[in-house]
Parts: sequence; C-alpha cells; structure tokens
Amino acid sequence: MTSYTLPDETGHFGQYGGSFVAETLVHALDELRVAYDTYRKDPDFLAEFAHELKHFVGRPSPVYHARRWSERLGGAQIWFKREDLNHTGAHKINNCIGQILLARRMGKPRIIAETGAGQHGVATATVAARYGLECIVYMGSEDVRRQASNVYRMKLLGATVVPVDSGSRTLKDALNEAMRDWVTNVENTFYIIGTVAGPHPYPKMVREFQSVIGKECLEQMPADAGRQPDYVIASVGGGSNAMGIFHPYIDHDSVQLVGVEAAGEGLHTGRHAASLNAGSVGVLHGNRTYIMQDSNGQIVETHSISAGLDYPGVGPEHAWLKDSGRASYEVIDDQEALAAFHECCRCEGIMPALESAHAIAQAVKLAPTLSKDKIILVCLSGRGDKDMHTVADFSGITL
Repeated sequence: MTSYTLPDETGHFGQYGGSFVAETLVHALDELRVAYDTYRKDPDFLAEFAHELKHFVGRPSPVYHARRWSERLGGAQIWFKREDLNHTGAHKINNCIGQILLARRMGKPRIIAETGAGQHGVATATVAARYGLECIVYMGSEDVRRQASNVYRMKLLGATVVPVDSGSRTLKDALNEAMRDWVTNVENTFYIIGTVAGPHPYPKMVREFQSVIGKECLEQMPADAGRQPDYVIASVGGGSNAMGIFHPYIDHDSVQLVGVEAAGEGLHTGRHAASLNAGSVGVLHGNRTYIMQDSNGQIVETHSISAGLDYPGVGPEHAWLKDSGRASYEVIDDQEALAAFHECCRCEGIMPALESAHAIAQAVKLAPTLSKDKIILVCLSGRGDKDMHTVADFSGITL
C-alpha cells in the first residue's frame, strides 16, 4: 500500500489541481466528493467494483513479454501491460465502472461524458447500457470524423453522440460542452470525466479507479518477469492510463516513471500536444496545471495523430510529478508513433492504439541503450482497431 497521500483536502498537488468552477457546480462537486469519500471505504461498493472488474471487464489483464521485439532491439526486455484486452478495448472501462456505480448510489439517472479517441465514450455508453441509464456523449466533430467506428459503437450501445463544432473541434471542445450540459442539468446528471483532469475530486477519483492497473503489475511482474521493472512507460494526454500504472509504483524508488506526450509534427512547429514539455501553468477545465496557451492566456490549438492525446492540458498530478522529479516526460512525434504502431503489429501480432504507440515508441528508443537484464514495462492502454482509418490516411492507403 503506497504511503503517497496527495492530493490534500482541497484537491491540490502542490500548486496544481484545486477546483475552479462556476458557482452552480460547487454544490454538485461537494455532493460528489462526499459520496466518493463515503463509498471508497464502503465494503459493499468495493466488492461490487471488484466483481464488475472481474466478471464484466475481464480483469486482471495480463502482462506480456514482447520477446521477439526485445531480441531484435538487442537491449532491455520490453513488457506490455495488456489493457487492450479489457472489455471495450482500453483502460477507460475501469474508471467508468467505478463512476457509474457512484452515479447509481447518488440517484443520478442521466450520464454525460466527453471523448476524444472515442474509447471513453464507448466505455461510458457500455456501462450506461449495463445499468439502463440515459447516456449523452460529447465529441469534437473532427474526432467524430476520424473515429467513425467508435461513434457507431456508441450509438449501437444506445448513447446519443453530440458533435461539437466549436474551437478546434477536438477533445478540449467536447469537454467544454459537457461542462455546460452539467451546469444546466446538475440535479439529475452525473458527469463521468474520462481522465485525471478536471476539478477536485475527479483527478483523485479517476486515479484511484485506474490504479488497479499498477496494483496488478506489482503482483504480476515478480511472478512473470522475476522482479519489478526498471522503467514504467505510459502515454500522457490527460493522463489516466499513466496515473493508473504510475501511482502504485510511486513509492518504489528504483522504478523510473516515464510519461510520453504527443510531439505531433514536432515541438518546433507548434503543432503538438506536449503541455508538460512546452506549455506553462494556467487554469483549464476546473484545475490548475500545465496547459498550451499563448501570451494572453488563450488556449492554443493542439495536434496529434492520436485523438486521445490531442488535448491542451494534463492532469494536475502529472504536473506535480514533473516538478518534483519523480517522473520524467518525453515526447514522441506522429511519425515515430506510426512506425511503432506498424512494427508492433508485424513483430508481436498486437495492434496498439495510437495513444499506446507513443509509449511503445519511447520504449523502442530506450531499450537499445540499456543492458539485456533491464526491464521496461509499457502500459499498452488500448487496441488500435479504432485507428485503422487514421493510420491508412497518414500512410496514403485507401481502405
């Protein structure tokens, strides 16, 4: 059990986090915080959460030794935490199960969510269908275009998908619209945020629901790999899959934590989504963190081949981990992620999500610089079925 205790009672990780919201949402957030603080210690709630993770999601997800690829690279041994094998194909379902169980206990019959790559939207629609609740998912119209298969999946599951045409028409704008909906319908609506961002208590709550990833790794790696890894690597947009695997390892000082942001077309071009590497401190979507903003404090448009990483901010705990030095944050551009995507398909028979491909690409860079007895554990946060059209477009292939 980690002794790591942040955030504090006001939701701060040092200077980051907190709750910067419209007055109409203060009561809703207080209600959520009290409910979560109650049920996170409730044996019946925890038992139901564990039951759903096992019997509905299919946990525990395995760890997998990418043996052929490791041999080809000639350095450290690369292992994957296979979140792509979860029901719905990504880590997002872990958090959605936890939040939908809270919504039911709080008597909220209407569920809203935002989504970028569509995996959080699919997971939210899935759990809403599981429990018979109304579901509305906001999605930037650009992401609707590049993630058409996930849009159809959400509709098949009974969700209403609302395209958002404002701003850059991506994840930031979807989250803006979801927040506006929540303000308007706060009495009967539960907002399932998909990442470790947003106002308190969301960064803490989502992290705790997702920490099942790292907790399983703590048991699996000694059993399957012989010991804990030397490095844990995960992609970072908002940062939920990364916090899910990082958090249980924070007290393990010998394990280096490496987050990977989207460099897009390159940091020098300005067309990227690397808030921690090229952003500055500001307030976005109810919390203080590193964000992409201009000299006037206006949010600038971001870019990534990966819809799930195309976001101009990052969870406040990642900002704190960066400043404290406990985690380091690297960047991978579109071409590097694409190369890792193709190589993973051909070398290991695994099609990773483009988000995950960024983390894999960093592992591929790192492995040859290390000895063969070192271990790199990568959070393979989702599967890449949803990204086939994007990969084909970037590769000049007509499907």
